[in-house]
Amino acid sequence: MAATAKGNVREAILVAAREAAMAAGYGGLNFRDLAETVGIKAASITYHFATKALLGEAVARRYWEDIARDLEAISTNAGSPTEALQRYPSLFRLSLERDNRMCLSSFMATEHDALPEPVLKEVQTFADVNTAWLCDQLVAAKRASRAEGELRARAIYAAVAGAQIIARSRSDVKLFDNLIESYQKTGLLPR
Repeated sequence: MAATAKGNVREAILVAAREAAMAAGYGGLNFRDLAETVGIKAASITYHFATKALLGEAVARRYWEDIARDLEAISTNAGSPTEALQRYPSLFRLSLERDNRMCLSSFMATEHDALPEPVLKEVQTFADVNTAWLCDQLVAAKRASRAEGELRARAIYAAVAGAQIIARSRSDVKLFDNLIESYQKTGLLPR
């Protein structure tokens, strides 16, 4: 296998694993199913990821790295920090729009007791990346001091992730929208 082909297989495994984890969490990372999706033998996955834990860690890390880029794009493209905060829930809504998927890190966080420590660390980093970005936006929008911003950022993150969980349980994206609207009406999120 050429170096680029190896990279392509590794990337295909990561993409398939991301989709599986967004649909079924860490428990959904099954080498046989992933191999079938990618079109390789299950044993070939171990060439790239020797264990499920290493695969889970890589997928969770890639997920928060991608979200960090998405958050930066929101900051760059929004007209103001307030507008960036208004756009934040859209990242979670996109998962629901894709066959009722859920944020990979939120899903894996619910599996806390079953996660190997390195996977849990990457899942927690996702939450940290989100709350740091939210805090920065809240402070920049002059909606909170740094100390207040950290607490409010955690509340926003938890509320939006929770809205996604509730909407997913009902397969109802409109329910997500209604919950986000209620957060705006109560002042947790800016209008």
